[in-house]
Amino acid sequence: MDPVLDIKQLTMDFGGLRALDHIDLDVKAGEIAALIGPNGAGKTTFFNCITGIYKPTQGDMFISPGGKNRIRINGLKPNQVTERGMARTFQNIRLFQNMTVLENVMMGRHCRMRAGIPGAVFRNKATREEEKRVVQESYEILEKIGLEQFVNEFAKNLPYGAQRRLEIARAMATEPFILLLDEPAAGMNNQETSELDQLVLKIREEEHISILLIEHDMKFVMSLSDRIFVMDYGKKIAQGTPQEIKSNPAVIRAYLGEDVDA
Repeated sequence: MDPVLDIKQLTMDFGGLRALDHIDLDVKAGEIAALIGPNGAGKTTFFNCITGIYKPTQGDMFISPGGKNRIRINGLKPNQVTERGMARTFQNIRLFQNMTVLENVMMGRHCRMRAGIPGAVFRNKATREEEKRVVQESYEILEKIGLEQFVNEFAKNLPYGAQRRLEIARAMATEPFILLLDEPAAGMNNQETSELDQLVLKIREEEHISILLIEHDMKFVMSLSDRIFVMDYGKKIAQGTPQEIKSNPAVIRAYLGEDVDA
């Protein structure tokens, strides 16, 4: 079975700066993998390349929904990547702040709707029935994420941790087979981080979604991840299990001599 995400020799140049230098990375079905490294290592640039925001200088990017039907995603636009089953969240929260929690999740369902412009204009029976299904499906996602009590609240009024969870809910509404989380625990307190830990595990176990996350909270990363990839100055310097990464000299040096489990 092919990996659900398979990246080969991914390279990204910005003028004379090489932000990614021949990165190889793969994520297996049902796996929680983490991409870590110091600030400026190239982690978010990696996410931006594989989701179509940046066009990489070279390299090949493949996805395999269900571990089969290997698809090359080089050159696809972000919406096309999402339609093929790879969804992401962002380091900086990007919710529709003046829309309700339910409406935010419904926006995520948009890529799975069949009604075109004529349906939206004339609102035929099929369109109305589809809209009802989208409302119901979006509410069910909120229940899974634990946000149903905020269903009619504006996104801007949610506590910070709940806004982070809402971003995940909106990404899940696209029906992904792999979910990319860019610093999901950033700014969270200990209680919120613990709840996020349990949520990520629940998504993997109950929804059968593979997960690749970028995160600086090493305790969070070590407790969740099956495998960890480490970047420094645009290069991949290590990969392995949490235990292997914890004791890897190159990783310790990249973190300025600090214990990565601190």
